[in-house]
Amino acid sequence: APKYDDFPDPIPQHQDQVVITMKAAAIKNLDKGRASGAHYAAHTHLPEVVGTDGVGVTTDGKRVYAMGLSGMIAEKALVDKNKMIVLPAEVDDSTAAALPNALLGAALALKYRAGMAPGKTVLINGATGVTGKVAVQLAKYYGAARVIATGRNEASLQSLRQLGADEVLSLALGQETFSDALHDVHTKSPIDIIIDYTWGSPIEWILGTLKGGGMHNAFHTIRLVTVGSMAGENITLPSGLLRSSAIEIAGSGFGSLPPEAFAKLSSEIVPEMMKLAATGRLKIDTQEVQLREIEKAWNASASPGTRRVVVI
Repeated sequence: APKYDDFPDPIPQHQDQVVITMKAAAIKNLDKGRASGAHYAAHTHLPEVVGTDGVGVTTDGKRVYAMGLSGMIAEKALVDKNKMIVLPAEVDDSTAAALPNALLGAALALKYRAGMAPGKTVLINGATGVTGKVAVQLAKYYGAARVIATGRNEASLQSLRQLGADEVLSLALGQETFSDALHDVHTKSPIDIIIDYTWGSPIEWILGTLKGGGMHNAFHTIRLVTVGSMAGENITLPSGLLRSSAIEIAGSGFGSLPPEAFAKLSSEIVPEMMKLAATGRLKIDTQEVQLREIEKAWNASASPGTRRVVVI
């Protein structure tokens, strides 16, 4: 394993780059996937400091959120001074560090890949995770008529009602019972959008339930956006399922989102959501650990639906 001295201090290469003193950075599945090589955007120039984003302080005392040009789980980090977001005094460091990645997986998926609009019925699959919880809240904030949440943890599912979920369906019930319940919900209020964080067998159950029913099946477009694959990378997808229904499948991630989406994330979405969080209208659960405990924290599993944040 590389030692501390193997990592040089971040040094600006041109006038738009500045060094900030870090205060907090979240440990995300993205960070762990990149470090292990499992993520499609894995680290390639080793050794490398981990951490994609976080909260720090500029030399003139501004507390900011930024994406790192260097790794952010460190005492110092290099960032683009034109893309820093000055934080409201009311939002704490841990919330500010944990929220933006969830917005990447929730807000951009809804706005840029799902075609979210007021009045839509939205299903959040895997809603008990960190990003799923945020997606439930944002779907309602963006005007969803109904929000349906699925997951395996019954206690976490029920808590989603307080965050805006109108219906909760447990995947732990098994395929037949779950599919019957989903069919009833879809019949009463046809689903327009699915934001998926699991892939694998849960999305097979959902697609199998929502497929068309025959020659005279009513046309209804359903936009499925996959954001994660916690239940597996692969599914079985019969051709007839897509031919018998107006289900459209898209992905939301670094390679599938347009540049303007990331520009809006920094300039509009994150600042707006930080204000919501500051007033208690957007919630994310965090667990703080100290930088000196990074090895233990990195290898441990966070509590379900909770983002672990390294306090620096």
